[in-house]
Amino acid sequence: MSTKQFHLDSVTVSANARLHLGFFDLNGELGRKFGSLGVALSEPVTRLTASKAHTLQVIGAESHRAEKVLRQLIHARQLPASYGASIVIHQAISAHAGLGSGTQLALAVGMAFSALYDLNLTPVEIASITSRGARSGIGIGTFLQGGVIVDGGRGSQTQIPPVIARADFPTNWRIILIYDASHQGLCGENEHHAFLQLQPAQAQVSEQLCRQVLMQALPALAEEDLPSFGRAICALQTATGDYFAPAQGGRFASLKVAQVLQFLENQGVHCLGQSSWGPTGFAIVANEAQAHEVKEKLIAHFCAEKALTFQCVRGENRGAILDVSN
Repeated sequence: MSTKQFHLDSVTVSANARLHLGFFDLNGELGRKFGSLGVALSEPVTRLTASKAHTLQVIGAESHRAEKVLRQLIHARQLPASYGASIVIHQAISAHAGLGSGTQLALAVGMAFSALYDLNLTPVEIASITSRGARSGIGIGTFLQGGVIVDGGRGSQTQIPPVIARADFPTNWRIILIYDASHQGLCGENEHHAFLQLQPAQAQVSEQLCRQVLMQALPALAEEDLPSFGRAICALQTATGDYFAPAQGGRFASLKVAQVLQFLENQGVHCLGQSSWGPTGFAIVANEAQAHEVKEKLIAHFCAEKALTFQCVRGENRGAILDVSN
């Protein structure tokens, strides 16, 4: 995350969406559970501007969630009522789509508010205050650093799952996002309830997935070997999707997205899956030309599915941007 220096009238924060590619230890016998892999995206973005005010005023998409974050921060730091803020949300990542909108909004609001009043809050502190990062540190890691993030899951004393590895996403690779406007992923109490209902995964499955991440996905990134990276991601997606199938109605939350992913696999695209609880799906291809070719095929083939849309994006190898004016 980059910053410019202080004595502020306003603060603008831009935070990027992320893909959550799956958990690799849903067993937890070693004393840590979850552990996950994810990547920052160039788009979509949450972008907001905050300035000091006598009250709390939020304008734009997701304004109610942003105001809740402000109230949580004020309460946690026991600040007086004079610590107000006026926030304009210029762009917002769609909620409940599996792209980390809640975490990015909370961190963007929190860092802007902290900068305005010189509170010296860190993203990890903001996440803790606003109850983000309960199971995954991917969104916090991408906010801070961008790139491909691996977090170490939760132990008995863990506050926020720690980032244990980071790598650049190859600059030539492109990501095709698959949106289904007719479906929302699990969130909030429904998500919490789903985790309570699911039994621990088999230890052997978690062992295999840890090996896929450490000995295939991360080396493949370093060598920009997309086929090997794709095999690791698909192994992660298959195991994670099947584990969550009772809660989300199948390996993928959206039947429409599942049909797109099957079509892509039949077309020879082999790095694909669903981000978090979905419904957003993704496919990773070798370059921009291939991404646009695949996107055009999808538009033509699924033209009757009005809820489906497609977007070509890059991986983003920097964290969120905070700019100030005085």
